[in-house]
Amino acid sequence: MSLFRILDVSSSAVSAQSQRLNVTASNLANADSVAGPDGKPYKARQVVFQSALTQAQDAASVGVRVTSVNESEAEHKKIYDPKNALADEAGYVTGSNVNVIEEMVNMISAARSYENNIEVMNTARSLLNKTLQMGQ
Repeated sequence: MSLFRILDVSSSAVSAQSQRLNVTASNLANADSVAGPDGKPYKARQVVFQSALTQAQDAASVGVRVTSVNESEAEHKKIYDPKNALADEAGYVTGSNVNVIEEMVNMISAARSYENNIEVMNTARSLLNKTLQMGQ
């Protein structure tokens, strides 16, 4: 595998992890919300990755891409607050279904993957520079 293809693979992974971080940040920001813009409780979202075959000039290389962002079907939190305007007839307010602990683990994992792919890109760049210096 050429160093240029390594850069293609790592850059696709960086892009995918960046989107994963954005979705995770959105989930965490809405963890304590009780209603979204449509009046319904916020549903946690998860990014789905898939390997992607990309055609380069001389050969194909494999990368990663985001295929979809799915909403979680987990149970929503029920909070007893009869004075809240959004409470149902039993006095419960339906909150988001975001699990903060899972989202923090997801964020740490995405951040580490992002950092690792940046490091791969920096190493490939350094190797390319050293290869060019050998030709001088």
